[in-house]
Amino acid sequence: MFRGLLKLVLILVILVAAGAFLLGWWGSGGSFLTRDQVEVGTAGVEEKARSAGAAAGEKTAQAAEVAKDKTAQVAAVVKEKTADAAVRASKAWDEGSLTAKIKAKMALDDHVKARNLNVDTVGTVVTVSGTVNSQAEKDRALQLAKDTLGVTQVIDKLQIR
Repeated sequence: MFRGLLKLVLILVILVAAGAFLLGWWGSGGSFLTRDQVEVGTAGVEEKARSAGAAAGEKTAQAAEVAKDKTAQVAAVVKEKTADAAVRASKAWDEGSLTAKIKAKMALDDHVKARNLNVDTVGTVVTVSGTVNSQAEKDRALQLAKDTLGVTQVIDKLQIR
């Protein structure tokens, strides 16, 4: 029993001490230090903060300059590649256009059976291949290809049955 009473008194003392500590801290605005004691350690902090801010500003400006230069380099590469792609697309369009013109001429011609013929275009050079029924049909197919505006050369790979 004596031990139980001793334990109870000890717990009560600890609780009272903790309560007094917490009440004292909360009651004084959260700090036991006076205003003078708090300001003692802040001498020169403002100057350090300004110099640190200035250094950070300089580093940011340098990083922005590097980013600007890299962006300009990337933009130049993109511009170059876009121009190359535009040239290739234009060339493909022109080749496809020539092929379509020749195939249309052959399809509309009464002497040529266009479905037996293949027309391939590389640049302004046209290759006509496939099978025809006669020499006249072969000559007419080649002539239609040669007479198309934009064709500089016709390669004959036609075979007569």
